[in-house]
Amino acid sequence: MEDKILVKDLKKIYLERRAKRRFLSQCHYKEECLVLNGLNFRVKNGSFTCFIGPSGCGKSTLLRIIAGFDRPTSGEIVIDGKRVKGPSKRHVFVFQEDGLFPWLTARQNVAIGLKERSKSKEKWDSEVDEYLELVGLTGFENHYPHELSGGMRRRAEVARALISNPDILFMDEPFGALDFVTRLQMREEMVNVHAMFDMTILFITHDIDEALQLGDQIIVLSDRPSKIKRDIILNFPHPRDLTKGELKEIRKEIYYQMGLHVAL
Repeated sequence: MEDKILVKDLKKIYLERRAKRRFLSQCHYKEECLVLNGLNFRVKNGSFTCFIGPSGCGKSTLLRIIAGFDRPTSGEIVIDGKRVKGPSKRHVFVFQEDGLFPWLTARQNVAIGLKERSKSKEKWDSEVDEYLELVGLTGFENHYPHELSGGMRRRAEVARALISNPDILFMDEPFGALDFVTRLQMREEMVNVHAMFDMTILFITHDIDEALQLGDQIIVLSDRPSKIKRDIILNFPHPRDLTKGELKEIRKEIYYQMGLHVAL
């Protein structure tokens, strides 16, 4: 596969507002905070790349920069040979928080992702129903978000993202708030979705097993200021057994890189 995304010497510095107490008053000033410190990596076209690292290390910042919602302090992002200067309609973001509009039904929320508005209502409804069926929401088309479980709301958001036919799908800890069983179900859904659609997926997670079960590539980030500790390519079929063979050893290595010294 050819390169889809190239990240070159990426740095990000934020200015944080601080306060110093001087006598009985406070003096406010801004202090530079280095978040991303010279990141270099490549993402192959059509691959599923997972990012893991400690809380606050800059994973979400990195994803926003690649998506064009934020600008790097230095370095550059190149997608399809062109430098990223801003967001693209071909790139879709799924956030950790619920993103469904509470006043719209599941069908209406998914339909927002339709780019082609010139279709007849019959074709419009048919396409929306097709994507709702794909994510297992048949029968819940006319339910409002408050009537759906957390997993169902996640499925609706994935359907809304997919129906727009994205070139790149950005997912920032999309399953973080779900219970364990629902997370396992959503992982299986994402493996199937990635197999069906010709798209590149960038996925942030705190869950090492989740990254190993989903990713073609895992990028392990250090604590802030963030650097790349490991860039791992996984050429293993799905479903994956993480308790055996090379995957078990890779799992141990990632735990070690994350500073987690536990028996596996």
